[in-house]
Amino acid sequence: MYLRALSSLQDRGVATVSSEELAAAAGVNSAKLRKDLSHLGSYGTRGVGYEVEYLVYQISRELGLTQDWVVAIIGVGNLGRALAGYGGFASRGFRVAGLLDADDSIVGQEISGMTVRHIDRLEDIIADHGVSIAVIATPAAAAQGMCDRVVAAGVTSVLNFAPVVLSVPDGVDVRKVDLSIELQILAFHEQRKAGGPGDYEPVAGGIPGAVVADAAGDGAPPGAAQYIEAVEA
Repeated sequence: MYLRALSSLQDRGVATVSSEELAAAAGVNSAKLRKDLSHLGSYGTRGVGYEVEYLVYQISRELGLTQDWVVAIIGVGNLGRALAGYGGFASRGFRVAGLLDADDSIVGQEISGMTVRHIDRLEDIIADHGVSIAVIATPAAAAQGMCDRVVAAGVTSVLNFAPVVLSVPDGVDVRKVDLSIELQILAFHEQRKAGGPGDYEPVAGGIPGAVVADAAGDGAPPGAAQYIEAVEA
């Protein structure tokens, strides 16, 4: 969240930012921000604040974003096309090296300066370009098979947009993006603000910022409690 806020400031040409301004942009209090950034060895300058460009570099270095990470997008439907055209990847160290699809009517098309390759070329593209992250944007029925293939080809990080839970071996990281659940969570929060059913309660164990629905559960979408806990903690 800090990097996103800082990148927005950098795009606007802001050279320095106070802890209060950066905290507000990131949605945290300034004391937490100063504590978090102190772990990077960055304490800012009294009366001046933080140098935006240098802080972007520091955080990017800690996140491993100062090197290029090669990405392949599998499935070039509407979502895959949108991902291929997203300009934020390159500016954050992610280089899309391959677009792949099984549909012959899509293969060969030029999308965002890249030619869509047939899925039969998947293993070759992973090997030739050193792909480290696979983005799966296929229909649910095809997702597990695609995941199995990229893992067998040596990819150990998968971003999954397909509406299915993927099974992977130990040592492989999967992040699932479920837009419908994100919308359900927003609807749940809107209902709470409007005084709808259900109450918030702290998660047992006192996890900061984590919330679950009341045991009555009328307001929460199915599965939302665990998802909210993971996202907001």
